[in-house]
Amino acid sequence: MAGRFILATNIESSSEIKSPEILWNYKNQQACERGFRFLKDPQFFADSFFVEKPQRVETILFVLSLCLLVYNLGQRELRNTLKRTSNLLKNQLGKPTNTPTLRWIFQCFQGVHLLTINQSQKVVNLTE
Repeated sequence: MAGRFILATNIESSSEIKSPEILWNYKNQQACERGFRFLKDPQFFADSFFVEKPQRVETILFVLSLCLLVYNLGQRELRNTLKRTSNLLKNQLGKPTNTPTLRWIFQCFQGVHLLTINQSQKVVNLTE
C-alpha cells in the first residue's frame, strides 16, 4: 500500500493474467533470490573460484543450483515437520519459531560430534 509498482509482462492478453497475480509473482521472486545470497557470504569463498571456460562457469552454476535445491528441500521438510508436530525451536534471538532456517540448525549442531571408542558410540556436546 505504501509503494507503487510498474507491472510489465510479455503476456498480451489481459484475460490470461491479472495485475494482482503479476505483483504476487514478482514479490515471490525474492524467496528464490534470497537463497542465492550465500554466494556473497565470505564463509562460502565463492570469490576464490577461478574459471576460464564457459563450460566450467555453467558447471559451477549447475552445482550451486543443485546445492540450493537440496538446501531448500531440507529446510522445507524441517519446517513442515515442525508444523505437523506443533513443535517450536528457538531462533537466533531466542524466540520460539516453527520456521527456522536450515543454516541456523546447522549452526546449532556445529559443535556436536559422534565419538566412537571401542565400537561404542557416544554423542558429545549435545545440549537441550
